[in-house]
Amino acid sequence: MPRTLFEKIWDTHIVKTIDNGPSVLYIDRHFIHEVTSPQAFTGLNQRGIRVLRPQQTIATADHNVPTLNQHLPIKEELSRLQVEALKKNCAEHGIELYGLGHPFQGIVHVIGPELGITQPGMTIVCGDSHTSTHGAFGSIAFGIGTSEVEMVFASQCLLQNKPKLMRITIDGSLQKGVVSKDIVLHILSVITASGATGYAVEFAGSAIRALSMEARMTICNMSIEMGGRCGLIAPDEITFNYIKGRTFAPQGEAWDKEMARWQTLYSDADAVFDKEVFIKGEDIEPMITYGTNPGMGIGISQLIPTTETVNEQDKSGLARSLAYMGLEAGTSIRGQKIDYVFIGSCTNSRIEDLRMVASFVKGKKKAADVEVWIVPGSKQVEAQAIAEGIDKIFEEAGFQLRQPGCSACLGMNEDKIPAGKYCISTSNRNFEGRQGAGARTLLASPLTAAAAAVTGVVTDVRELMLNNN
Repeated sequence: MPRTLFEKIWDTHIVKTIDNGPSVLYIDRHFIHEVTSPQAFTGLNQRGIRVLRPQQTIATADHNVPTLNQHLPIKEELSRLQVEALKKNCAEHGIELYGLGHPFQGIVHVIGPELGITQPGMTIVCGDSHTSTHGAFGSIAFGIGTSEVEMVFASQCLLQNKPKLMRITIDGSLQKGVVSKDIVLHILSVITASGATGYAVEFAGSAIRALSMEARMTICNMSIEMGGRCGLIAPDEITFNYIKGRTFAPQGEAWDKEMARWQTLYSDADAVFDKEVFIKGEDIEPMITYGTNPGMGIGISQLIPTTETVNEQDKSGLARSLAYMGLEAGTSIRGQKIDYVFIGSCTNSRIEDLRMVASFVKGKKKAADVEVWIVPGSKQVEAQAIAEGIDKIFEEAGFQLRQPGCSACLGMNEDKIPAGKYCISTSNRNFEGRQGAGARTLLASPLTAAAAAVTGVVTDVRELMLNNN
């Protein structure tokens, strides 16, 4: 019987199926960080039990860490307490921790892939919604709640209902200046921020197959923003070449054995999906959001929607979002003044993202009244950027290269956007107050963010690229 990629992985991880209920699903990798793990450890300790398989759990500090002066004590008390609790709990339960000062420290969804821990065919969970990032390798990866973190600690299993299956196919070639972040923001604008609710989403098509692994991670990272349970992409030679030789990747005979299995991980030709979506790559232009959820995005040349152009149920939401954002319906977003540019987060903080920005801004200067934060996703990304001289390009442009962490993606650390200020961000969420109380967030690609950094306003990056030629 033909099966989808998701079904092939799901079926091999079922420990037990409960009649008319969920399945007990075995979990291969469990990532943890300082925010959602303390309560789960407390639950274990209160029951007097240990983490069942600590060698399958990987910990790092990312959400609450500062991105300047990481050698100094953390200033914010709650952040400091959470990071200290993570250290204590990992030591007591024998879990490997990549904490501040460790060469592998970084954002949890950046370090897993770059270390070769994330591999095709796995089930991967973390107490963080953007665990879907790891699905770019052809794995089932999803975020879980604190009680579920405790469940995995105790049993290495989870109770899960099988989601419905959706395939989003993007065929064709992309315009100049259009990158993976634009693809996923375009998808969101088409199907909305709730369009994949209840589904596991497989991304397919020639435009997806042409992407690098880091670009694919950006796509799967934001599958959760569509309401999806997870997102995944079938592994191929690009996947295998990325993994090979990484710190924790299989080697020798083990590599050959895994490769034989990984090469079976694809949706069969006659596999059936509950829903199919088709998009032409040529139709996608540089994207930017104007509202307060990631589905409220437009092509850079388009006008902000009016109440006449949206359906009845979205009218009140549009009015509220535009009031919060200080933007006007029916107008162009180009030329909107920007105060901050944040390039980072688990969506766009990998070395390819930094290289893309450095290539674009080389020889340019940031606008005088814009503050630009570049936050690498890990110590390894930071080290590579320095080795390649990317840090010098940023310094000459007036950009600040900070230290690894989640940073201004969310208001849980010192990197917050002031109330009322506009920030073009390469992160994944533009909710009210997400980057700080009253902050106004415009989601965009690293290229579009870089264009705003040098012009000081929302800009169509294609125009600057044209002028460079």
